[in-house]
Amino acid sequence: MAADPIQRVIHALSRLPSVGEKSAARMAFFLLNQDPAVTRELADALGALHAAVRLCGECANLSAQDPCPLCAQPRRDPRLICVVEDISSLMAIERTGVFEGRYHVLHGLLSPLDGVGPEQLRVSELLARLSRLLSAEGDWGDHGAARAGARVEVIVALPSSVNGNATSLYLQQLLRPLGVALSRIASGVPVGATLQYADQVSLAEALSARRPL
Repeated sequence: MAADPIQRVIHALSRLPSVGEKSAARMAFFLLNQDPAVTRELADALGALHAAVRLCGECANLSAQDPCPLCAQPRRDPRLICVVEDISSLMAIERTGVFEGRYHVLHGLLSPLDGVGPEQLRVSELLARLSRLLSAEGDWGDHGAARAGARVEVIVALPSSVNGNATSLYLQQLLRPLGVALSRIASGVPVGATLQYADQVSLAEALSARRPL
């Protein structure tokens, strides 16, 4: 006998982050009371996630185009790279409206106990990206004219947690020999907090007051 369609929807929705069974039930009955076109639109949008969304070949952001819209913006300085844990952290920093560089998404943090090492993160892609930037120094177009002599800078914008600090230290040891400027976002983001839950003012202050590593 086929599973009850309402229970299937409730079960599926309850697997989403921060959604319990009661919240999932409310969502399911809300959708059931809407015009069928609403649920069809939602189903089509969800179905297109894996079909249309991919990783940006430059920064590993999730996007329907490659390069992603952020990397494609000519006003953003390609020599200023903010390294973040995940897409939620990228979006949190972007909402501050103060960062004018580009991003690099690791898609996780080092966590040996969970079997997450450098190979599971987008570290090799970051190294390859920095290698391209360093080999192209002196040919920056408009950005070179605006910031003559500016170095490539990597801002490590990872949470102040055990895994975040370990990943920051690993990146520091890995990137310092390259000769790039290294900094880490300053206080303003509470210790142990994740960036997606920090308020915009704290994030803006943390970016503006970043300190050298």
